[in-house]
Formats: sequence, C-alpha cells, structure tokens
Amino acid sequence: MHIITTTTELAAFCERAAQTPYVTVDTEFLRERTYYSKLCLIQLAYRGDGKDDAVLVDPLVEGLSLEPLMDLFRNPDVVKVFHAARQDIEIFHIDHGVIPRPLFDTQVAAMVAGFGEQVGYETLVRKIAKQALDKSSRFTDWSLRPLSDSQTAYALADVTHLRVIYEYLRKKLAETGRDRWVEEEIGVLLDPETYVTHPEDAWMRVKTRSNAPRFLALVKELARFRETYAQERNVPRSRVYKDDALVELASTKPKDMADLGRSRLLLREARRGEIANGILEAVHRAQSMPKEQLPSLDDARPSPQVNPALADLLRVLLKAKTESSGVASKLIATSAELDALASGDRDVPALHGWRREVFGDDALRLCDGRVGLAAKGKQVQIIEL
Repeated sequence: MHIITTTTELAAFCERAAQTPYVTVDTEFLRERTYYSKLCLIQLAYRGDGKDDAVLVDPLVEGLSLEPLMDLFRNPDVVKVFHAARQDIEIFHIDHGVIPRPLFDTQVAAMVAGFGEQVGYETLVRKIAKQALDKSSRFTDWSLRPLSDSQTAYALADVTHLRVIYEYLRKKLAETGRDRWVEEEIGVLLDPETYVTHPEDAWMRVKTRSNAPRFLALVKELARFRETYAQERNVPRSRVYKDDALVELASTKPKDMADLGRSRLLLREARRGEIANGILEAVHRAQSMPKEQLPSLDDARPSPQVNPALADLLRVLLKAKTESSGVASKLIATSAELDALASGDRDVPALHGWRREVFGDDALRLCDGRVGLAAKGKQVQIIEL
C-alpha cells in the first residue's frame, strides 16, 4: 500500500487524477488538544482498480507541500467527492484557503436519494458497495508513526468504496432529476462563511436558563473572550473554561482575583494570568454595557402564535411527503419550521428551492385551507377542498 511522502509523488498522482472525472477524498485528523483540527492523513482515489489509483498522503512528513493537491481541488473539470464533507473542507479552507470545487457530498446525496437521516458511510458501503468495513482502527491516534497495516487498510477503505457509492448515487440522482437538489444543499459547504467562527457570536451556543439581558451580556463577553483566546493560541475552548464555568461566572460576576478563587468550576489555570485578567475585563465590559446595547435571545421575545392543530397537520403532511419522495424529513423541514408555518411565517427554507417543490406548495395549500388530509390504509392522501 503506497503512502506518499514527497511533493514529487503527490504531484504525479494529482496529474493522473486530473485526467479523470472525479477524485474521492477523506482525511484523518485530531482535535482533542487543539482549537483547529490537526491534519494527520489524507486519503485519495480516482476511478480505476490499479494499485496506483488509491493512495495515502502523509502531511506530517517534513518538506511535503500540499500545493499539488490544492491545484487539483481548484480544477473545475474534476469532481471532488467526500462523505460528510464539512470537517474535511474546514481543514483545507483554514490551512490553505481552498474549498474544493466542484464538490459532491455522498451523505447529502444519500439523504436526497432515500437512505434516511444523516446516513453513515458504513451503511452506504454495506448497502451500495456490498462490502463490510473493518472498524478496529476507528478510534486511533492518527498522529503517531509508523501507521500499522490495519490503520492504512482502514483509511484507504474510506475512499475506495466511496468511488462505487458516488457512481451509484450520481446515476440515481440523474435518473430522478434530483441532482440539482443536491447542488442546492452543497451550496452551504461551498460558502467560506460556513467555516468561520466569529467570537462575537460564540455566546449563542451556550445554554443558559436565564434570558435576562444583563446576564446575556455577561455570557456574551465571557464567550467572546474565550473564543478569541482559544483561536489565537490554538487550544480547545474547554481548556480555557467550560460552559458550566462560564455560566457560573456570568452568575457570580467576579470583580477581582479573590472572587475568581472562590469559583467552584473554574480550572486552576484560569484563576491567574492572562485568562483571569481576560475574565475580569469581560465581566467589567458586560457590567458597563449601556442598556440599549444589551443582547437578547429570540426566545426572550414573545413567540408568534402557533396554531397547534395546523402544526400537527403539517407534521402529518411532512411524514407523507417523506415517505412518497424518499427524502429525509429533516432535510425537507425542521420541527421549528413547521411551527413557524403554523404561526403564519412564510419566510422559511421549506418554501424555497426544491423543498417547495416536494413539500412547500402543498404545505401552503394546507395552511390556506385549500386542501385537507385523509387516511387511506397506511397512506395519507391530499384532498382538494
């Protein structure tokens, strides 16, 4: 099994791959000890069954440049195929400023093609490639060298079977006319903003029990400092302080080092030095924030009046559409979107693009009282009123 360790070897492989219609890609990485993922291995394959058609690339080798691969990623004539691409693409975008184009994500395609919610690679290998995966190396430290035979076999299987899966899904989507649906979904993965975490927005991920504006200001400033500190030093945000400690700090509002020392949840390293100073400054900023600048959550504002009976009918309609189309329900509309529709909101994703075609038009007709739902055996039918 060939492992590429030089730029010359990588360039030669990429030149061969550039003459083919697609290349399958996967990565192995570590993120437990860093903020940004540490790339440890790249798996590549193009159509064929020769011994040189699938390779592993060792990015940890000193002197190896990934620029030949970045050139291939920029090549508009070669489709780059991933499964659950987001984390892989984030690495290439953060490290090299490149988002592979054109792009195909087999997880998204499988959800459109009737394989269910968030279908895993192992399931597709079993159902489409008719193979079984060896999972013994799933949890491994990919930064350690040398790699064992079982590790390399496991890693390579992530792209060799992907060729069969891609060709099957591409054909099925073309036959059903749903290839443009997948293109719409992949648009999110092609947007650089998808991979940017803005420190000023980090507070929105923190779960709190209070929506009081001043408390939210404390959460916002503490989360902003933590995110900035973690990004600049490339350490996990939990190594700065965890969410439960952040909420505790927002509640206790420490004024000095002595107050920090009384925290039950704050790590010892965070009670002194740069982190401690950052916490105190964040608390001071939040406490000094003018009232008109205090943040608020949507949940803190009165919710639109949801018609519960209509919301239930929309859920029945969605289930019927999911079964008839074979598209995963979460991909068509979320529960929150159904509630929004039932409250009169018409600016939801379910009413745009392919979703409107599959579900949105009938959902609007149901909301307007132009159609009803009837059960016939195990099926739900739409009845014109």
